[in-house]
This record gives sequence, structure tokens and C-alpha cells, in this order.
Amino acid sequence: MTATSKRRTRPVLHAATVVALLAGSVYFTIELRKDEQAKAPAIQTIVDAPVAGKGGGEETAQKWERLKNPERSVLRDGKGGILATFTDGARTATLTGPSRTFTEPATTKTRVVTENWVRLMPETWRSGAEKEQWFQEWYNKYRGSEEDDLFAMAFQYGDQAPVKKDAEGVSYAGDASFGPINPNGSAGNDLRLEESDFYDYLGIPYTFRNGTTAKPEAMRARSMDCSGFIRTVFGYRARYPLMASDAGTGDGLPRTANGMARSKVGVSVIPLKGIGDDGRPTSIDVLQPGDLLFFKLDGRTGERLDHTGIYLGTDTDGHQIFISSREEADGPTIGDKGGTSRLDGNGYYAAALRSAKRL
Repeated sequence: MTATSKRRTRPVLHAATVVALLAGSVYFTIELRKDEQAKAPAIQTIVDAPVAGKGGGEETAQKWERLKNPERSVLRDGKGGILATFTDGARTATLTGPSRTFTEPATTKTRVVTENWVRLMPETWRSGAEKEQWFQEWYNKYRGSEEDDLFAMAFQYGDQAPVKKDAEGVSYAGDASFGPINPNGSAGNDLRLEESDFYDYLGIPYTFRNGTTAKPEAMRARSMDCSGFIRTVFGYRARYPLMASDAGTGDGLPRTANGMARSKVGVSVIPLKGIGDDGRPTSIDVLQPGDLLFFKLDGRTGERLDHTGIYLGTDTDGHQIFISSREEADGPTIGDKGGTSRLDGNGYYAAALRSAKRL
């Protein structure tokens, strides 16, 4: 072998060695991640991607765009990717951030992998608000932040979720029940009682803005029905104003699914046209992660809408998924017990969807 041949061979050997080492590194990284996920709690959050829009000159190239149906402002990065969406009249904002995976192995194989982080702004959005100080301070704080958002909070009440306590020792998160056993019910027929709100779950009295003080019932401890779940996440945790009941005035979130759907709070992205089969929306493409969904499931409730949940987006199989507290699963779930948690197709919940709004 000539000297020239030797010089040519060495880089090739070095390159082969580097490739082999990288391949080994990737393999062990994947295997370690599999092992870590296997040991994780049943409901889990995995951060596995960089924050969008945080690199170098990307921030200087950011661009605001106005869109319609509904009226909203979209912030894009230098490559046209969406960094955030803000809807006129709503406090809910969707920011792009680190990727997370939400699962619930006890009841479903569904995996929701999302880069959406849904948060409440301190004020409702309006065109041009990006120039206002309150927004600039808020956005600078939460852009790329991994502080608990509405999705993280929602999954802190599902199957096997660990208990979390505040500085006063109140357990504000952890596996929640739907409600106590109904002595006159049976499996598939009102097995558990409704009417458990966030203060029942917490086990502490709560005074609303109108001065009404609600007291928890001992039998409802650690329980929240479907609307109680929404009020826990959006209200008690994220601090959206709450009403003591469906009655009264103000901009607070009412007590029941029907009250929420028919109230003036938020922005109606899928207007309520009726409770019958002809009231089912023909398209749900307008939905955005974090939207509240309203269903008509039970004919015994007359004209009332009787279930609500939070839209999560699409799962890894392309199905549109939501989370809600349900009697069959005995608490918040994305699972299939009592009906598949999909909005596409013609399943139990998909056929019962009637409206949606963005708080």
C-alpha cells in the first residue's frame, strides 16, 4: 500500500468509527427512553424537543398575522411556523413549546404527543394587543416556559396521578373520582352521583365573588363531575372567574355543562344549533387545543347539554381526542371506558358533540 493510499484510508476508517459510535449512542438513548417510560406513572408528561422560536435570529424575524373565523392573531417565526395563537374575546392562548406525550395506559393505548401549551392570559385578547405592556410582560414570561399549563393541570387528576399539596397542606391535585356511589344506581345507569365541584374535591369552603360561600360535602371528597373538572382546571388552578351556580350575572364560568355552553363567557367557535342529531356540527376543523366541548348524551336531561371536556388535539393515530371526567372511568380520562374519546368518526362522543367555545 502506498503512502497516498494510507492517507486516503485513514479518514474513511475514522468516519466509519464515528458512525458506529453515533449509531450505538442512538440505540442506547432509545432503549434508555423506553426503560424510563416503562417506569413512569400511568399518566405522564415527557419533554423531548427543543423550544420553538428560541434560536438565534429567529426571534427578530417573527411576524404577526390576522386570521378570521374566528378573528385571531397568529405569531409566526422566520420560517412561517406558528409560535402562538390568540383569539379575539378569549383569554385562552396556545403557545408552541417543548413536545410532551400524554398517556393513560390503564384504559387506552392512545398517545397524545403535542407541542401545544395552553395558558390563560390576564386579559382577553383584542387586535393590536401584542403592542400592549401587559401582553409583552406575560408573553416574555411564558414563551418557552415549562411551568404547568392547562394540559399539565388536567392530567394531574387522572388515574394514579400523585397527590400534590399546597403550602397550607391542602391536596390540590391527585387521582380524582367522578363522585360517590349512587345508592339507587347501577353500572351503566347513574352508578355515581353528579354535582361534585372543585371545593368538594379540595374539602375546603370556597367563597365566590358574589359573596356566596360553598361548603364541601364529606362524601364527595376527592371527587369532581365533568363540569367540576373544568372548573377545577380553568377556575381554581388557572384562576378563570367562577360563578357559584348557573344563575346570576357576571363573566364567571357557570356550574354546569349546560350553563357553560349557553353562557356568554368566551368565544363560541362551534355555535350551538340544537340538541338533536341535526345539531351535530358538520365540521370541527376550527377546534384548537384547549377549547371546551359540550355534548348531549342523555335523553333524560331534556333540552340541557349534559357533558363537557377539554379538546387536546390529535393523537398519534390521527384521531381528535379530548379529556373529561366520566362516571364510567370514575374521574378524568382520555380512555375508552364508556365510549371512545374521539371527536372524529361516528362514535358515542363524536355523535353527541353539539358545540365548543374558547374561554
